[in-house]
Amino acid sequence: MKTLEIKRLLSGGLITNYFCSSRCRHCLYGCGPEWERTYIEPEQAEKNLKKVKSLGCNSVHIGGGEPFLRPDSLLEVLKIARRAGVAVEYVETNSSWYKDEKSACAILEKLKPQGLDTVLVSVSPFHNEFIPFMKVKGVINACRISGVQIFPWMKTFVPETGSFDETSIHSLEEYEQRYGKKYVIELISRYGLTMRGRALKTYAEKLNRRSLEEILKANDGGCYELSDVSHFHVDLFGNYIPGLCTGISVKVDDLGEPLGLLDYPMVNMLYDRGINAFLEFASASYGFRPEKEYLSKCELCFEIRRHLVINRKLVSKELQPTEFYSNV
Repeated sequence: MKTLEIKRLLSGGLITNYFCSSRCRHCLYGCGPEWERTYIEPEQAEKNLKKVKSLGCNSVHIGGGEPFLRPDSLLEVLKIARRAGVAVEYVETNSSWYKDEKSACAILEKLKPQGLDTVLVSVSPFHNEFIPFMKVKGVINACRISGVQIFPWMKTFVPETGSFDETSIHSLEEYEQRYGKKYVIELISRYGLTMRGRALKTYAEKLNRRSLEEILKANDGGCYELSDVSHFHVDLFGNYIPGLCTGISVKVDDLGEPLGLLDYPMVNMLYDRGINAFLEFASASYGFRPEKEYLSKCELCFEIRRHLVINRKLVSKELQPTEFYSNV
């Protein structure tokens, strides 16, 4: 069997926490307020950053969850990155932490000397379901005052989110009522959605489904996206998420060497033989019974893994963090 080996990393991020003030319907990582309120420990942050640097990646972004929910912990992560010689490209935020201009500026001005150069401010209908646009505008203004650069993701949604009452939240259904029934479907291309994580559930009934047979026939080879290192993430538990396939994990310590078959049987099975072999394995060994239709092989893969974790209580370092499967 061909084994996966992550020899080099190009561009990626550090996940400091999965708990979040929002439970966005597109969230790749299934973040939300239900998660245990655990933030990355300094030792793990240092280990993660040193490992990605050793594999050729000299800069990362910081995301979550919501990293700004614990500014003092974020400050420590920025200090660790500086000591490790890893630049921080930007820190992501949904702006939920904004209270007023004075306190927001105080937070930003404390973080800026330690390496906070740019803040990615989320601007989208997904976030507006939980965050009033007034808070988003408040963070943008505080960044300007504090001399921190702004990376709005995405600026094209400003006219739409700004067309509603900025002091309250607004559902995706409200956006559909105002902009048409196809609005949420059009968000896939407009926002550049990765159709994994919570997006699978959000779009389950909105997109055309394919028969199980068709999906298996069209994907009879290995899942080589597991080897994609162009946008990787490492998290607070020491997990590397291969190819944006959330819920699949490789220990950071194991990067740089071929992944052993004993430690990573499922990852290597998917990488070498793909979804057909994984379905056969789960059906024979764990009683998984597939539905007749799925959106994609990724939805099928996720449902297999959720069955293993939730229904069969399988504990595996390949399927981490387990909270992901109960919060998507």
